[in-house]
Amino acid sequence: MNKIITIGRQYGSGGREIGKRVAELCSIPFYDKDLISRAASDSGFCEELIETHDERPTSSFLYNLVMDTYSFGYNAAGLVDMPISQKVFLAQYNAIKKIAQEGPCVIVGRCADYALAEREDHISVFISGNMECRVKRIMEKYDLSMSKAQDMIVRKDKQRKSYYNYYSSHKWGMAQTYDLCINSSVLGLDQTAQLIVDFANASETK
Repeated sequence: MNKIITIGRQYGSGGREIGKRVAELCSIPFYDKDLISRAASDSGFCEELIETHDERPTSSFLYNLVMDTYSFGYNAAGLVDMPISQKVFLAQYNAIKKIAQEGPCVIVGRCADYALAEREDHISVFISGNMECRVKRIMEKYDLSMSKAQDMIVRKDKQRKSYYNYYSSHKWGMAQTYDLCINSSVLGLDQTAQLIVDFANASETK
């Protein structure tokens, strides 16, 4: 398969696991948290700084001002006055662009679909899930009560939506934003992964 697949996902939908299975089925690299290391290496920021802002936009001017004191890299004149959260986004954005130039891969989250929107070899996917299924998965994964799992899902989805809508010109989770939208609660993780692979293969024949 000769495609770059980006995956947006609701929290608890199994999007990361599905992305990993797609990469395994296609024998291509998989990027999720690995993007933090790559962005840090390419930009000169420390990994902890990038992880702090990973898919988390902040509107706190004071926080950005303080964190800027500890940032390094991206010292070009045009970037000096940019808030640290935006510098971190740019570091990940550039890392995604470089990774895509290296060949087919699967990238999860971080506005990767927006960064690669102009590439003809790119397919964007959004994974959703029924709330009850997502709650069950989070309860089991983190040993949480139902109410705490629900709260975590609501908070994480809000973070991801805010991040995506802030940094891209698209709308997080809306069908018209993506090439393919799938409810993993209906198909299950394995069949969802296989559907994405089949869709990517079919798109190559057009």
